[in-house]
Amino acid sequence: MPKPVRISYVLMGLLLVLIGWLHLGTLLLTVLFGYFVLQRLHRGEGKALAVVLYLAVIAAIGGGLYYFSRKAFVALPTIADNSIVATVNFAQAHHIELPFSDLPTFQTAALNEAKAKLGNLGQYAHDFVFLIAMVLIGLVVAVSLFLDARWSHDDDTPAFRESLYGTVSQELAQRFRTFYRSFAIVIGAQIIISAINAALTAVFLLGNSYPYAGVLIVLTFLCGLLPILGNLLSNTFIIGVGFTIAPRTALFALIFLVVVHKLEYFLNSKIIGDRIKNPMWLILLGLVLGEKLMGIPGMILAPVVLHYVKVEAMQRKTSDLTGAPFAGGDKK
Repeated sequence: MPKPVRISYVLMGLLLVLIGWLHLGTLLLTVLFGYFVLQRLHRGEGKALAVVLYLAVIAAIGGGLYYFSRKAFVALPTIADNSIVATVNFAQAHHIELPFSDLPTFQTAALNEAKAKLGNLGQYAHDFVFLIAMVLIGLVVAVSLFLDARWSHDDDTPAFRESLYGTVSQELAQRFRTFYRSFAIVIGAQIIISAINAALTAVFLLGNSYPYAGVLIVLTFLCGLLPILGNLLSNTFIIGVGFTIAPRTALFALIFLVVVHKLEYFLNSKIIGDRIKNPMWLILLGLVLGEKLMGIPGMILAPVVLHYVKVEAMQRKTSDLTGAPFAGGDKK
């Protein structure tokens, strides 16, 4: 493997480590998502229209998330409260032991936990401002990359392009292109699957006259972007609301969600394909490490990083790693 290739891999690895260490997952995820949207909106030669549509889409998403957060801020605590009451009543009627003896005990424990969290309100405010700044910077960087992602200029001399800096830049650009393709494959497929999941869930919730159906549908879609764990979170709310209607409704919800998730496995194999299949233990390990390093953005990026590493490893022959001349299979 030539020296420029080795250096590009080292730099790419160091960059990913720094992103996790400096908690810049939100920035990276925003840049990738913004560039992904711009690429999907780009039609024809001109890029100005794509940028205008991009700004409109970002404004619509921001407004939708703001509206949803206001609704969820009211609905989710109410859902949790009503679900706990229904669960406690059901458990008492069927002599089932719960970790808490009654509703007041659970509410007291939850209140004490909330007070402990509120003690760090200043830190939360700082983190929120940092999050907003990272999102805004990421959106701007995405536009900048879309308009001009070149690593070199047309007036660069052949000697400069053949220098160590020039060749490393070319190889590093290829690493970034491969990483973005991994993101586009994983996130693009995950969005499709999450949308199908949310649509089927909407039919079930609206057909059974679920309260707060709108909030639960949006929550199902957003949680669907988190592999494995996201579905568990949204399912907990849906089954909990089912208990507030009737235990039978909760049972039907459980059966429905199991069937939907079996369908989701089929969709994963058809939409994503064999290219990103990884063992479940590896995905879970990636989710845990991603959450520890970067929180929720890290959990979303974990399958992307796993796929990227897999693609890069598959593109390298054993002879490349042992020092034989590089075949240049992924160079353009």
